[in-house]
Amino acid sequence: MNLFDFFRGRQKQSSASVAKERLQIIVAHERGQRSTPDYLPALQKELVEVIRKYVNIGSDDVHVALEDQGNCSILELNVTLPER
Repeated sequence: MNLFDFFRGRQKQSSASVAKERLQIIVAHERGQRSTPDYLPALQKELVEVIRKYVNIGSDDVHVALEDQGNCSILELNVTLPER
């Protein structure tokens, strides 16, 4: 095997496998940059619906936050209730 064959063998990688490798890198990078899970907006919407059964509140009156502390995650829920 000569030097040229070595480099030609590496170039014969299919475009599908190259695309797959690049996509895996992009997905791993995006996951690392994500600070909040995808389910938080849906969770906030459902909580507003449940709380509205008992108290008249607006969508902006409920705030949901997720905080990581070491090996556990803390879900914080703040609800601004109207005065009576």
